[in-house]
Amino acid sequence: MSNDRIIGLDLGTKTLGISMSDITKTVANSFDTIRFNNEDYSLLIKPLKEIIEEYNVSKIVLGFPKNMNNTIGMRAEITMEFKEILESNIDIDVVMQDERLSSKAADLYMLEGNVSRKKRKQKKDSLAANIILQSYLDRRDKNGK
Repeated sequence: MSNDRIIGLDLGTKTLGISMSDITKTVANSFDTIRFNNEDYSLLIKPLKEIIEEYNVSKIVLGFPKNMNNTIGMRAEITMEFKEILESNIDIDVVMQDERLSSKAADLYMLEGNVSRKKRKQKKDSLAANIILQSYLDRRDKNGK
């Protein structure tokens, strides 16, 4: 078994939530949140490269924020542009994972866990990334890949 990992990303306007799989690629764990200047996505490349190198990451799963009616809105277009930035700067596979309701689910998990409002705000992005990555891992396992 290889010891590479997969990371999940939840892209916001000022934050990037990151989750990481275990080496078996079956369980996602919240990892970090990177804050950056409003929509300056180029600032994310260096820290992502460092994470990818340090943890032997073989794939990026990027949350794809489609509208509830399955159309592509402005946030989804920005995410597709970010995918292109990633692919032109980092030489690993980047796949898109439908992330509809991941942030809402992250909020619900934390409310049910009685997490304070301040901590919810700090943890929401990495937890949303965790939900995105776990959805991908579960779907992948079901499909036998």
